[in-house]
Amino acid sequence: MLISDIHNIGSRLFAIRKRSGLTQAEMAEKAGISDRAYAGIERGNVNMKLETLLRICNALHITPDEILTDDNATQAVQQEYLIDRLNNCAPKERDTALRLLSVYLQSLTE
Repeated sequence: MLISDIHNIGSRLFAIRKRSGLTQAEMAEKAGISDRAYAGIERGNVNMKLETLLRICNALHITPDEILTDDNATQAVQQEYLIDRLNNCAPKERDTALRLLSVYLQSLTE
């Protein structure tokens, strides 16, 4: 299935970049775009041109399919992204997020 949600695409790019051990600045430089533009793409605030997508894929040594299509690996990428985001939250925010998740998961079994 083709993914068109720019937030999902940004989440995938974030996870792939982190796995590659690159900072946003390093990634932007490798792709030949500004740090600010790349950060916006990762946050899902910027819709990129096809040319930019191809440059990013080339810099990460991946195909566009890895970013634009949904498969079972997608869940692992999304989980990695969410766990990283959770780990970077302030303690109070993390506690709130974990409580919300706990309530949601409990509601699935009732």
